[in-house]
Amino acid sequence: FGERPVLEPLDLDLEAGSIVSVIGPSGCGKTTLLRMLAGLETPDAGTVHLGGATPDEARRAKQVAVVPQQPGLLPWRTVEANARLLLDVGRSASPSGSTSPADPVALLHEVGLGDVLDHHPHQLSGGMQQRVALVRALALHAPLLLLDEPFAALDEITRAEMRYLLARMVEGRGATVVLVTHSISEAVALGDRVLVLSPRPGRLVADIHVDLPRPRTAGIDDDPRFVERCSQVRRALHEAGGLS
Repeated sequence: FGERPVLEPLDLDLEAGSIVSVIGPSGCGKTTLLRMLAGLETPDAGTVHLGGATPDEARRAKQVAVVPQQPGLLPWRTVEANARLLLDVGRSASPSGSTSPADPVALLHEVGLGDVLDHHPHQLSGGMQQRVALVRALALHAPLLLLDEPFAALDEITRAEMRYLLARMVEGRGATVVLVTHSISEAVALGDRVLVLSPRPGRLVADIHVDLPRPRTAGIDDDPRFVERCSQVRRALHEAGGLS
């Protein structure tokens, strides 16, 4: 990448308990932003604070959970064992300052996987694998949940199902959620805010508040306010040069 920055300076405050969608063209720095929030990359300038802690401190204290693009399940572990993975790793790092971890088995039942607890990843569909990845992250009960295009590899029907499953799973749990996505409808359907980034170097070109009622269900797609917010995001992307 040479010396060209990935992201322009960003000045953001994320409200605790909110769901924030981040959208922009490929290469604009969305994943880099998420990795900085997770403490996996250090910004060249500026600071990131998560409830008074640095991202690295928060990650080591199990205050941050990440759902990546690919489920990343361990093939030799069962569904239940994969869902428990983050709880099993670094047991000494209790999630200080947050509530107790959730029961992975209960969460697996909640996402419809209660009858495949002893299956292995190769026995699951892509959507089922991503449900396990979601449960693995939610089981930490961390105050910050980061999702990096978690449904990008799924077909459209499964993706729509997962969108509203995610909404149901995170609403009411008190976590702050940051979702990176390429889907305008997904960003609006899930977010309280949609942050629109320009092409690289990414800069914030729009911060759109989504005034849609919760809980969000599939019926929200027909709400005129949903259609208008999608159009607003699309216009912001077009004006920033993120859409042809």
